[in-house]
Order: sequence, then structure tokens, then C-alpha cells
Amino acid sequence: MPPRVRRRACVGVVATLGALLAARAATAGSGGLLPPTPHSPNAHRITDAYIFILVFTGIIFVLVEGALVLFAVRYRRGRRARTAEGPQIHGATRLEIIWTVVPVLILAAIGTFVFVKLPGISGPPSARAADQTNITIEGRQFYWMFRYPNDAISIGTMMAPADQVVHEAVVSSDDDVNHSWWVPNLGGKVDAIPGRTNHTWFKGPAGTYVARCAELCGVQHAAMTAHVELVPRSEYDRFIAQRKADASGVALGKEEFDYVCSSCHRLDSTYVGPALRRNPLLHDRKGIETILRQGVGQMPAVGSDWTEAQIDALIAYTNTLGKRGSQR
Repeated sequence: MPPRVRRRACVGVVATLGALLAARAATAGSGGLLPPTPHSPNAHRITDAYIFILVFTGIIFVLVEGALVLFAVRYRRGRRARTAEGPQIHGATRLEIIWTVVPVLILAAIGTFVFVKLPGISGPPSARAADQTNITIEGRQFYWMFRYPNDAISIGTMMAPADQVVHEAVVSSDDDVNHSWWVPNLGGKVDAIPGRTNHTWFKGPAGTYVARCAELCGVQHAAMTAHVELVPRSEYDRFIAQRKADASGVALGKEEFDYVCSSCHRLDSTYVGPALRRNPLLHDRKGIETILRQGVGQMPAVGSDWTEAQIDALIAYTNTLGKRGSQR
């Protein structure tokens, strides 16, 4: 083998090993080959479609790569002179028909399976009105805000009734950017686009589920996480009633600080933004309102359409921060 060809072969082997190691690391970082365990009927159907397609693509990969290796070995040059041509093979009608028909059948099988599953992914199951809930999810830089049927609000943590159909309207404010609402255990990703309302749903057992933004939306995109708390219906009703009655209370203010302010700030150290501990604005309602509504420097107007009660809630919480306040 000439030195140049030998060097290229070595480079190819090293590059292949590097790609395999990177793929292994990526797989480990995502938690494995399969999606997270589904806990909602639509999430189950998404997982079924994923596995069905994975099996077909896995088989195709093994067959194609196996044939590639086989042909490379079977038709290698061996002792033949470098200037001599290898055997010339022309025409294989039966083989050409097979490799045309088989892919068509595979695509037909995948398409049929997906279209059978699709209605159960996009359309919620039938349920009594009393067993259904509507929640609006608003994507903001860099937090999630939730509006309930009685106009109560929560930030960062969405409360919902367990084992009942929950309809979600996913939006983004007109002065914001695109986001994507994704709770891996409860269904697929749904875009939050300014000026448009997208819909999805889930029905899951009691528990806490992690939500995240799946659309690159800015410098703190990775910090734009949330939680979905599925609780008994009575507990959900009690929560939204209490939140409505205490719309400017410390509980909402803590959510605003933990999920909005703390996305870019810390109390005692510089993060994306400056430390807040000794900042006089921390207790200045008028100053905080101006920054929330207008933004400053690289900070977006995170509360451009917040109600007076929401701003009062934030001030109510920041006024409780002493020397050892909350650090998220």
C-alpha cells in the first residue's frame, strides 16, 4: 500500500473511532437510545412510532453496512495489478426490482403505522367536561407562565389534575421570540410562536415531570426549565382558588424570583447579570416595574405585560430577602 493511501486509511480509522466515541457520549447524555418512559396516551403512541421506525432503520443500516463490508472484501484488488480493472458486472433485473420494491413496501409500512397512531397523538380522548381542564402556557425569555381557567397564574411550576385530560394552549407574547414547550414524559414538542396559538394535551398519573424549552431562544435557553405537578383534582382546585385569592402574594413572588430573576441573576455573585444582594432596586417597586416593563441593556422586558398584582407579588417576596435569601 503506497504511503499516501496508508495515511488516508489511518486518518479514516481515527475519524471513525472519534465519531463512535462522540456518539456514545451523546447517547449517554440523552439518557439512552429510547425516549423517556411515557406517562400519557399520546406519549405512548409517540414512543411506539419511534420504536417501530427504529427497528426498520436498524435493519436497513445492518444490511447496507454489511453489504458494503462484504463487497469491499469480496471485490478487493488483492494481487491484481493496480492498473488492471476489476470484473465488470452488468444487469441484474431481479435484484434491481427487489431493491426498488422493498423500500417502497418499507415506506408504506412506516407511513401506515404512523397515520394509524397520529389521531391518538394529536387528538385527546373523549371525556366528560368535568374531567377536562384548560391551561394556557406562555413562553417567555426565559421562563414559562401558566394561566388557569379562573385567571390564576403560576410561573415555573404548572399544577394540573392527575388522571384527567388536560388541554394546553401554547403561546408566546407578541414582543417575544419562538419557544417550544416539551414535557418528554407527557407528549411531543409544541412550538410557542408569537401571534399564534398551538394546542396539545396529556393525561398522566400523579407525579412531578420536568418540562423544558426545545427551541433555541437566547443566551439562557438552557435554563428555561419548568415542572408539571399532577395532583388529585381536589388539590388542583384548591391551589388555583388560593392563587386567585392571593394574586399578589409571596408564593407567586417566589416563583417569579426563582424562575425569572434567577435565570440570569444570583444574590451574592455575578452570573449572566450582576449580583442582586446590595442592589437597591431589589426593594424599589417603581424601579423594578420600570425594568420589568422596558428591559435594560441586554435584559429583555421580562414582565412587559405583567399585572400590577404580579409586580406586587415580586416586591412582596424580595422584601423578605435578608442576608441569606433564596439562591436558585
